[in-house]
Amino acid sequence: MKKAFIVLVLLNIFYTAFAQEENESSERKGGFKKENLFVGGELALGFGSYYTALGASPYFGYSITRYLDAAVSFNFNYTAQRDYPYYGDKARQTLYGPGAFVRVYPLQFLFAQAQFEHNFIKTRYIPGNESPYLPSTEHTGVNSFLVGAGYAGGRDEYNKSFYYISISFDVLGNNASPYTSGSGTAIPIIRAGYNIALFQGRR
Repeated sequence: MKKAFIVLVLLNIFYTAFAQEENESSERKGGFKKENLFVGGELALGFGSYYTALGASPYFGYSITRYLDAAVSFNFNYTAQRDYPYYGDKARQTLYGPGAFVRVYPLQFLFAQAQFEHNFIKTRYIPGNESPYLPSTEHTGVNSFLVGAGYAGGRDEYNKSFYYISISFDVLGNNASPYTSGSGTAIPIIRAGYNIALFQGRR
């Protein structure tokens, strides 16, 4: 029920954005515009006594209209943990894969986002000398569909370079997804990054 409600809300936002754009279509000329290109992404760093995490999620996109952006993305994350679950044991996980998303801006500083990802996951377990387990390596491929909303700070009609923070959920509920708990329950994904307009020039 919650998933259906989220989808309906997003569809309503998409419809509103397209309707606004159609009303203003007479003010703009069609065709490809290089100033509508943008890049962006997030970086992730995490360190602890027994844990290390590194990640990057760059993207490349195009502003289709004033209210609608689309982009292709790539996701990469590496985590390493030691003394898990026994002293001397090590666990390594590498996650990478392509994706694509659309962002709709009902307000210039607020967006709704829907993002599809396919992640390839490699998990490696290295037992220590005292561990009762054998070494193992697992390979998994899993789809995720992330739905959420975010805040775009500094974005306006003339400035498409801005920082953002967003929250989203994987609505597919796949147990193997990196965005769900072991029981398949979606967990909140909070991301922050920067969007850089290309060829925007100065106004």
